[in-house]
Amino acid sequence: MKHAAKATLDALEDVLAQVRKREGLVERSRGVFYRRTVAFLHFHEDPAGLFADLKTSSGWRRMRVSTAAERKAFLAAVKRA
Repeated sequence: MKHAAKATLDALEDVLAQVRKREGLVERSRGVFYRRTVAFLHFHEDPAGLFADLKTSSGWRRMRVSTAAERKAFLAAVKRA
């Protein structure tokens, strides 16, 4: 699974815009977010779809973000994390 390319991140721009609003997160490069000095979130793509890796208290959680419903669930998870 490779990191998301520019075109993929373009397709996720609405999601990225919502994540950018979260206080305490820094986007070090497009689509790669940190909380202080710790990696917090990044995106991947593969033939199975688009995915986000989100750092939670129990470790990394991979979430599919290909559909509107998946993106809504992902943004709720970001808020909880």
